[in-house]
Amino acid sequence: MASNLLPAIHHVALICSDYARSKAFYSETLGLRIIHEAYRAERDSWKLDLEVSPGVSLELFSFPAAPKRPSRPEAQGLRHLAFAVPDVDAVITTLNERGVTCEPVRVDEFTGRRFTFFADPDDLPIELYEA
Repeated sequence: MASNLLPAIHHVALICSDYARSKAFYSETLGLRIIHEAYRAERDSWKLDLEVSPGVSLELFSFPAAPKRPSRPEAQGLRHLAFAVPDVDAVITTLNERGVTCEPVRVDEFTGRRFTFFADPDDLPIELYEA
């Protein structure tokens, strides 16, 4: 049996349209811990590192005049970002209290696990998957 060549995800990188709005969404609304923030003058760009879980981070970038990437309907490329959560209903309740609307909960036909989606400030689909 072949060994897993890629044993873990280190980070996911996102380019946002409004850095301050996305920073607040990911750090305050979703509660991800800020690890490091830097302004890169040569690129006129901010870079924010957020901890998702030990050893896994989300990198948030701002770039001037970055083009939009289609995400819906199903476009090629990154489809969505998924977070494993122990209780989908509890997270939905917290997100609703923080002004985030989630889609109705569905059940994965293959695993029987419950999941839902919501959107970040740039309409990136984010999934909550009950693990």
